[in-house]
Amino acid sequence: MATSRVINFGAGPSALPQPVLKKAAQGLLNFNDTGIGIAELSHRSKEFVAFLSNAESHIRTQLEVPPTHSILFTQGGGTAQFSAVVLNLLSRHRLLFPDLADDERTMDYVLTGSWGKKAFDEAKRLGGARARVAVDARKYSKDNVSFDNVPLHGEYAFSRAPALIYYCENETIDGVQFSPDPTAPTSFPFALLPRERGGLLPLVGDHSSSFMSRPIPHLGEHAVIFAGAQKNVGPAGLTILIVRQDCLVDVDAAAKLGAIPVPLCLSYTTLAQSKSLHNTPSMLSIYITGLVLEYMKELGGIAYYEALNRRKAEKVYAAIRAGEEVGVFQGKVQSGSGSWMNIVFNILGDGAEARFLAGAEKAGMKGLKGHRSVGGIRVSLYNAVTEANADILVQFMEKFVSEANSQVSA
Repeated sequence: MATSRVINFGAGPSALPQPVLKKAAQGLLNFNDTGIGIAELSHRSKEFVAFLSNAESHIRTQLEVPPTHSILFTQGGGTAQFSAVVLNLLSRHRLLFPDLADDERTMDYVLTGSWGKKAFDEAKRLGGARARVAVDARKYSKDNVSFDNVPLHGEYAFSRAPALIYYCENETIDGVQFSPDPTAPTSFPFALLPRERGGLLPLVGDHSSSFMSRPIPHLGEHAVIFAGAQKNVGPAGLTILIVRQDCLVDVDAAAKLGAIPVPLCLSYTTLAQSKSLHNTPSMLSIYITGLVLEYMKELGGIAYYEALNRRKAEKVYAAIRAGEEVGVFQGKVQSGSGSWMNIVFNILGDGAEARFLAGAEKAGMKGLKGHRSVGGIRVSLYNAVTEANADILVQFMEKFVSEANSQVSA
């Protein structure tokens, strides 16, 4: 039986800070001196309500969420939000434009990876408007099949007045992420987005795998931002929403005008009015997430993690480039489109990938196998993966390259 922890490079559920886990273990027995464990406590108790409010405050402060937006906690993961954003924003659009026929309503999807494609497929399945592709990165890939890039700004084509514009900020499977540099050609094209009357944007950002890892550009202009907690800020079971308040609409009134009825558990208005307590929330997930947010604040918040995550990614990408130069590694993502959070590459040579994974596990590193749909290697560098953890991986990569190159030379 293993007696020590390994380094977890898994894509999710991901690593959590060890100081947080130790504190959470205490809360399982006795939450905030209530004498009751967090998994046993009433979600309407004053102690839990205060903790929930504090967690919301940490997000608002560290991400600089403006007062125009509500922060909500719900369940179902990011996948449930593929449905919820469609239903809520179509209700909003129906109230704004009640006379439009369904085939005249559009929902624009930016496809840069597998999760964006899944979100688009759900929008098509639900109907209520015409789901269309604003850009498909596969068209600009090396093989016209893979998601290996963020398209240049000139390739986007948005509808005139869509009900929503969806993008996934970081694609965990494909290792593609929009550049944080607003001047980069692979940044998100905010300047091209069609605005509604009053200048509002119906913009939906899936930030599940990059949430709280660095600032969110143009956060205040988003209609909805959602994130599953199980990447950077907590365990599975919790989804965090940042919803602009004009998107908290009367979904029943919209249904009377012909919109798809919205289940109450998916209604943003219901969540907001109940302060995320319409039903029993994922209390343990919220508790651990709250502890992570406190820990983040102690270390310096978003600024600290942005710098840390940049350094970790730069080191791993440098090791990949060194391996490419001698024909051992092969990067999978085009320059300028690589993710900080999920770095993907191939190991070249018969049996080389299996040797790499076996060697990494022997050295105490797990979770490096790529997603089953694309294969290869995937290094997930979420917030709780320390720089020292990344350094150990880089040293292993360098050794692997050296040994492989020596065998070829021999």
